Amino acid sequence: MPDMSDIAEVTRGAPPHTVVFRAWDTSNGVVGCITGGESPHVGGVVLAVPRASLTGEGVSCDCWLSPVPGHKDLDIAVPIAKLICISMGVPVTITAGIHIDGATGDDIAEISINCKAAGDAMVSLLRNNM
Repeated sequence: MPDMSDIAEVTRGAPPHTVVFRAWDTSNGVVGCITGGESPHVGGVVLAVPRASLTGEGVSCDCWLSPVPGHKDLDIAVPIAKLICISMGVPVTITAGIHIDGATGDDIAEISINCKAAGDAMVSLLRNNM
């Protein structure tokens, strides 16, 4: 059984826009969870699987999505799953759930920036630990 103590964690942003990204490199893929805001929850799951690019050059990925009805959390999970999948060439699953009551456009923009920063930092962290 793999060691669960190898879970990497990245936190970005200040409350209520704090985002926490935890990921576990299983050596056969990456399992991740992105939560934050005032009410972390399960808002959706994405699975990204690498494949040869349709252009014939490089790597791309296919994604399967399972959103919780009425939730938009996959808007941030999909690009991060694709980033990790293509960067590392392994299957990636991410569960995401971020909520701020009465979120404004500015709140959503700040959360999005923090998610992108957390995703970029996680790729670096995972690459350095492989």
